[in-house]
Amino acid sequence: MSDHTPRRPAPEPGRPIVFRNGTVLVMDGTGRTLPETDVLLAGDRIEAVGPALQAPESAHEIDASGGIVMPGMIDTHRHLWQTVMRGYGADWTLSQYFVWYYLEWGSRFRPEDIHTGNLLGAWEALDAGVTTTVDWSHGLVTTDHADAALDALEAVPGRFVLGYGNIHAGPWEWAASPEFRSFYDRRIHGRRGDMLGFQLAFDVTGDDSFPERPAFETARDLGVEVTTHAGVWGATGDTGIRLMHENGFMTPGTVYVHAASLSEDSYQRIAATGGSVSVSTESEQSAGQGYPPTWRLRRHGIPVSLSMDTSVWWSGDLFSAMRATLGADRCREHLEAHSRSETVTHSHLRAEHVVDWATRGGAHALGLSRAVGSLEPGKKADVVLIKNDASPAMFPLLNPYGHVAFQAQRADVHTVVVDGRVVKYENRLVDADLAAARRAAEGTVDYLRDQLGDAWNEGMNPDIPPTKILDNPYTYTEFRDSSTRRSQEPAGGA
Repeated sequence: MSDHTPRRPAPEPGRPIVFRNGTVLVMDGTGRTLPETDVLLAGDRIEAVGPALQAPESAHEIDASGGIVMPGMIDTHRHLWQTVMRGYGADWTLSQYFVWYYLEWGSRFRPEDIHTGNLLGAWEALDAGVTTTVDWSHGLVTTDHADAALDALEAVPGRFVLGYGNIHAGPWEWAASPEFRSFYDRRIHGRRGDMLGFQLAFDVTGDDSFPERPAFETARDLGVEVTTHAGVWGATGDTGIRLMHENGFMTPGTVYVHAASLSEDSYQRIAATGGSVSVSTESEQSAGQGYPPTWRLRRHGIPVSLSMDTSVWWSGDLFSAMRATLGADRCREHLEAHSRSETVTHSHLRAEHVVDWATRGGAHALGLSRAVGSLEPGKKADVVLIKNDASPAMFPLLNPYGHVAFQAQRADVHTVVVDGRVVKYENRLVDADLAAARRAAEGTVDYLRDQLGDAWNEGMNPDIPPTKILDNPYTYTEFRDSSTRRSQEPAGGA
């Protein structure tokens, strides 16, 4: 459909939906792809998957021919509140991120700024076919900020998990405070259904006194899981894992984010206690947490999910995460083989694996495997159709897993259904007031520009480190500095 063709209205809420004649990725662990297959949704559930399904007369039919029908993707670690600063830190290192957000300016975000980032980031996720997102919300300076974060999530028709955190206070302080408990009792306790989950989001620094114990005890008392940045070079490492293990706080529901610079002992502890790792490859390979650890996780049998971390740096979709993860894993495999004068003849990490991590892996990490992550009758109707007849990159469709991982992008997401509700249709979001989100974002940016003053441009453009030019006898030209050059004769003279 071209941009000039009138778009049909999205199907009304509650109406049965049937995707016709698509290539279906079931994602049930068998690796099956089903060509020319239908998927029928009734209410908030998947009713049936198969060829030429009988559908109710009232069903809205969506032509999925030439497209891929798959489960909604699941992002297990995204700092939604930072979306309003999209691209600002493109050239940062992790150290610069810590300085800007943790030490200098992160505490300046008002509740309304948190709300704006969450609102924008939540719609961004749905637009890319991410139907479940963990909001790793570590900018909650006060419970007013937490209310604002949750208000934004509730305003967007996606499936979310609020990871409650506060980088400006110790977790032993905020997690044990009466204000936090009041927020939990007001907004979280007693909620039914699976549209909103809750985690505690904090890190373990490795102090042998284990000051994080009260936060873990709070999580245990509330019956919620912990998500933690582990294996971040120079910040969180093996000592933190050991302390968690020795004190009995490593559980099957614990999500370890990055896990990129840990020892074999730490991976063994994670494997033995059943936890999972959220890999944010774009982040790890750019910011410096450590090399994306997917080959180590596979070796230890540790479950993997994918995440994009933050739009202050990286892409807000899991297509980029899948693509980057395949590239990083295969690059390491080739590089190590070449160092042994060997050649890799078969890739160990396949496109199918990263698509699995982006769907079923996320469901497992969040304890939602019975509800989402695969297209099976009885599961929740979280479904994505990837189809774009106006794009020459969407045909021919030969390897569906490879097409998702390497060819598709957010513009190719045709339809997104969450809990039976259509939230994107014919390549456009449904009922998303992006104009209001834009105005709110402009207000936050204006506020922060005013707060930072001259530091606004300085923060975006960090100092450039000095460059060391190696001596090279085969060059014709050498650079004395950034502005002066001297020509040389080729070796051996003319």
